[in-house]
Amino acid sequence: MALELVTLPCLADNYTFLLHDGETGQTAVIDVPEAGPIQAELARRGWTLTDILLTHHHDDHIAGVPALKAATGAMVIGAAADAHRLPPLDMALSPGMSVTLGRHTAKVIEVPGHTVGHIAYLFDGYAFTGDSLMAGGCGRLFEGTPAQMWDSLQQLMALPEETLICSGHEYTTANLRFAASLDGGNAALQGRIAAVTKARAQGLATVPSKMKGEKATNIFLRASDAVVKAAVGLPGAPDAEVFAELRARKNRF
Repeated sequence: MALELVTLPCLADNYTFLLHDGETGQTAVIDVPEAGPIQAELARRGWTLTDILLTHHHDDHIAGVPALKAATGAMVIGAAADAHRLPPLDMALSPGMSVTLGRHTAKVIEVPGHTVGHIAYLFDGYAFTGDSLMAGGCGRLFEGTPAQMWDSLQQLMALPEETLICSGHEYTTANLRFAASLDGGNAALQGRIAAVTKARAQGLATVPSKMKGEKATNIFLRASDAVVKAAVGLPGAPDAEVFAELRARKNRF
């Protein structure tokens, strides 16, 4: 039986995700911006929360953990390297470890860049990427280097194209607007902009997104493309250097 995914908006523009194994009844949440919407959805569906999976330490991803832990008793799971700035962990993850949800197993990988301790959870068909790879973009580099983030994105780009990228914010419109300023001739990008504009006008989420679409339209994943290199004035430059320029330009956009 496949895992069931529920995408929940939280705060102003965050997302959290419920992942449910119907065979065993186990349910995980990935990041907890606030507890209220998660508790309400669990009650509505009659699900019992068993696991709280954290991608990184920023407050808009962990602020609701104490209340949710107190209400449900769920295990809190996160990166061992960030244990000092996460809520108290019941399971601390090191590189190469995995987590299970019912009969399903997620590989845990390090994806530094946005923060140095950022991790992602790779279940079959789902990648919970927090603020590393995002819909149409990538997270701002608060702690890591461009080289670290480019390496993280390359890891994620190796996933199957049908993988759903479950990222932490509704930033898609702004991300694609930036991409269009440099890659306006990209037909796939223009098509995605139209689809995203329509979805947002209807109040619909643009997350999760498929890896196939990200590779075609997310300009941060296209740092190796000659068109993108030319657009930032770096023809022939190493991919990581082009990515660094793209991220710097997005910061100023």
